[in-house]
Amino acid sequence: MNETSFEIKKIAQIHNDFPSKFGIPRQSGIADALKATIIFEPEYRDANAVRGLEGFSHIWLIWQFSKAVGKIWSPTVKPPRLGGNTRMGVFATRSPFRPNNIGLSCVKLDQIEYSRDKGPILHVSGADLLDGTPIYDIKPYLPHVDSYPEARGGFTEQNKDYTLKVIFPEEWLSLVPEEKRKALNQVLAQDPRPSYQTDATRIYGMEFAELEVKFKVKDNILTVCKVEVKRA
Repeated sequence: MNETSFEIKKIAQIHNDFPSKFGIPRQSGIADALKATIIFEPEYRDANAVRGLEGFSHIWLIWQFSKAVGKIWSPTVKPPRLGGNTRMGVFATRSPFRPNNIGLSCVKLDQIEYSRDKGPILHVSGADLLDGTPIYDIKPYLPHVDSYPEARGGFTEQNKDYTLKVIFPEEWLSLVPEEKRKALNQVLAQDPRPSYQTDATRIYGMEFAELEVKFKVKDNILTVCKVEVKRA
């Protein structure tokens, strides 16, 4: 071991409705109806490790951009919300293509379930992670030190209120489990498309909760064209 490297262990894995990257919210918390569970690795399935965590409403997750591992980092990246054409410094963004592929997300802690086989299971809301993402650490969110209401948001301020109107015909909405409809609508309203794709005739497909959701966007209105139930 030296000053430039050290061992980091996966302590847990998240499980949710995003089997692929397309459609995952760009930040945690913006689709707060999204549900997920965090399952600890066998070595860390000790209830003592989460003693006291139930008193916190939110937690920080430190995790790995597992699909970006091994990809070359760049000192500048093109944030999607700036149209994919403007470059910003990688350390001024939350791009996955970093010197170290580490992510940081704040999620709501809904419940801690205790399982005989899997130990403590964390039920969370609002996560922006891919299903199966490895988690390296969990820390409590402290509102008196972690929240700065007066903080500036840099170039992200210009697009922070951007959303789409979602039209979801009943014939397709009926195929979505009722308890997942709000979350799916929130995800679609955030515009899953890359910002540089503006073809109003193009139909996009997004995997969500064992469904294939197809949609198109025109004049800031997203219309769901079809929902297919994926067969095992």
